[in-house]
Amino acid sequence: MMGDLVSSNNNSEASRGRHNNTETGCNLKYQDFVVPDGEIWCEYIWDGFLCWAPVKTSTTSLQRCPPTFVVDEFAERRCSEEGKWGGRSGAPEEPDFPNGWTNYTLCYSPEMRLLLRKLHTGDKAAAQVKLAIAEKTRTLEFVGLSISLAALLISLAIFCRFRSLRNTRTRIHKNLFVAMVIQVVIRLTLYIDQAFVKADVFGSEQGINNTPVLCEASYVLLEYARTAMFMWMFIEGFFLHNMVTGEISFYSSTLNASRILSSNYCLHNGHLLGHLLVTVFHETSYYRMYRLVGWGFPAVMTFAWAIVTAFYYHSFKCWWGYNLSVYFWILEGPRMAVILLNFLFLMNIVRVLVVKLRQSHTSETEQVRKAVRAAVVLLPLLGITNLISMAGVPLEQTMWFALWSYTTHFLTSFQGVFIAILYCFLNGEVRLALNKTMSLYVSLRAAERHSRRQSTFSACQPQRIASVVEMEPRELRPSGWLRFCCRGRDTPPPDQPAE
Repeated sequence: MMGDLVSSNNNSEASRGRHNNTETGCNLKYQDFVVPDGEIWCEYIWDGFLCWAPVKTSTTSLQRCPPTFVVDEFAERRCSEEGKWGGRSGAPEEPDFPNGWTNYTLCYSPEMRLLLRKLHTGDKAAAQVKLAIAEKTRTLEFVGLSISLAALLISLAIFCRFRSLRNTRTRIHKNLFVAMVIQVVIRLTLYIDQAFVKADVFGSEQGINNTPVLCEASYVLLEYARTAMFMWMFIEGFFLHNMVTGEISFYSSTLNASRILSSNYCLHNGHLLGHLLVTVFHETSYYRMYRLVGWGFPAVMTFAWAIVTAFYYHSFKCWWGYNLSVYFWILEGPRMAVILLNFLFLMNIVRVLVVKLRQSHTSETEQVRKAVRAAVVLLPLLGITNLISMAGVPLEQTMWFALWSYTTHFLTSFQGVFIAILYCFLNGEVRLALNKTMSLYVSLRAAERHSRRQSTFSACQPQRIASVVEMEPRELRPSGWLRFCCRGRDTPPPDQPAE
């Protein structure tokens, strides 16, 4: 919501820069105007956007809204009986508006008008403080999104690099990360573009917000990525819920399936091998369904929302204020339902986990407990964050607005960092894979240094190095980034609980 406010303010400042030469033209056009004898007129004035011609007293002057505003309507300015331009209340020479006030209300959509009305509750100084807060939180958001992008990309690289991490659970993590990366990249692109337009780097008439179709397409893709993120959050909760409550068959039996398949035990127990293969097949089928829900459903919902919004906002520039309209609940409704479902999953997971911990204290139960512990931290954090952002902006009071703005933008912008830390950097499997790789690297380096010192035995060193490489040959192979990152062509190895 406040993004529209900041964007509107930035475009207004860009508009002032673009019309600076018009102010000179306004002065040249009316500087020789002479008021008729015996009459009282309001003098011509430049308000930062438009040049207002001299008019008689008790007259309302109308002009088309500047191009940078949302709606093609009329702005108006009132000349009082005293020959002075009226202020916001209509009285001349108000302290906050010594040169009068131009009513640009009709140049905004109805939703934006309501937002601006709340913004200007109180005096002009309070409105300026709120705008300053919005600008500062935009800076905070930019920093948070940049750090989140770096953390998410590093996490994706780790998940795609190690073959031991390629299972259904980490594939779900990767899809969530990809959805968040798309959202973060689009947001950063829009913010950087708005900063360039405000600074008039490429001309204030350029930029995404001033480019038809491209601007609308950017926001459609942004909302699609955001909806996909919510759906993958739902899949995360659903998968963990099924894992803990036992809905996924033979989870306990397949916890270490890769080790069992390589043992002699499997050679003498064909029925267990059959159970494992059936489970792996089911897991592959589940993952295909997850992809359909995670990427397909958001596409349908976003398409429906885009059609309705394009019909309703076709006359509004770049759909400004679309997230304030009732039609935005086509997307917000399912998102809120996802948050509520995840909370219900979490409550049942905690209940089942308490029962299991009372009955058993095996290593498998301990691993599940660690996975749930991460979810207990993550799911409420994501839910609370997005519920706050869905709530109305408390613009009436400056203190509450500052608290809401800083809290919401901090949690939202650093959300990617929280997810990367909990699902990747603190994950025991990830730490184990990294430690093995580092140990292998150190061993290879030590072998190379030893081979240089023992030049007289150089003929024997290749065999010695080859024996070291055999320790973890599959971890050193090219990882096949595009094939393994988010696709499920290969049969995923059985899942292991996250730590």
